[in-house]
Amino acid sequence: MILTGDEVERQVDRGRIVLSPFDPARCTTNSYDLALGRRVLVYTEEVLDPRRPAAHELREIPDEGLDLAPGEFVLAETAETIGSNHYVPMIHAKSGTARMGLFVHVTADLIDIGFVGHSTLQLYATLPVRVFPGMLIAQVTFWQPVGAIRLYEGKYQLADGPQPSRTYLDHQVSSHA
Repeated sequence: MILTGDEVERQVDRGRIVLSPFDPARCTTNSYDLALGRRVLVYTEEVLDPRRPAAHELREIPDEGLDLAPGEFVLAETAETIGSNHYVPMIHAKSGTARMGLFVHVTADLIDIGFVGHSTLQLYATLPVRVFPGMLIAQVTFWQPVGAIRLYEGKYQLADGPQPSRTYLDHQVSSHA
């Protein structure tokens, strides 16, 4: 069951949803609009190997914006700290963002219940597009879980800024086929 925008606001007021900073005007019919933060992370290797950390650079988006070329991929941050121990957040592109040819979350839109931090956005441009810090780029919905809740305690907890992949912490990739 998805929460309405009015219910999201009530749950923020009750402390059951973290959205900080929070602006009630950004509550929509069944979501909350998220702004793009200032930092992006760019991988500097040609091939990413899931068995080890990837080299990357952290950059700041200038006030005049950052141009993304078709096929370009960067990791970005939400301006807001988000999360909940009671609801499952999911991030989606705003319709206007998608209509500019920009993917906001390539595949990982689910945020585990119990995560609190700045969410990392996976920006992928299909057309030339300029992004700005503070632009409303995505929306988060909150879903009521069914069953016993086990809170997230993973490697991205309390994320501050865009986070690179840490799959090397999850799996031992066998060299034997």
